Amino acid sequence: MAGESNVQASSPLELTGLGPLDQKLSMAKRCGHEGVVAGARAAVVATVASAVPTLASVRMIPWARRNLNPTAQALIVSLVAGSAYFIVADKTVLATARKNSFQNLHP
Repeated sequence: MAGESNVQASSPLELTGLGPLDQKLSMAKRCGHEGVVAGARAAVVATVASAVPTLASVRMIPWARRNLNPTAQALIVSLVAGSAYFIVADKTVLATARKNSFQNLHP
C-alpha cells in the first residue's frame, strides 16, 4: 500500500517509526509480558512442588489426616502458587526495567 512503511529494527530502541513515548510504552508492555510468563511458569512449578507433599502428608501422617481438610489443602497449594507468581513476576519486571534503563544510559 502507498504511504505505509515497513519498519524493522534489530533492537526496540532503534524503532524509527515510533516516538519516544511509544517506545517507552512498547518497552513497558514487553516488560510486563515477560513478568507474566515467568510468573506463570513459577506458579506451575510451585503448584506441583507444594501439592505433592501436601497430598502425601494427608495420606501418611495422622495429624495431617485429622486436621487438614480438602479446603485447607487447596488453600496451602493456592497460597504457594500465588506467592510464587507474584514474587517471580515482580522480580522479572524489575530486572527487565533495570536492564532497559541501563541500556538507555549507554547508547
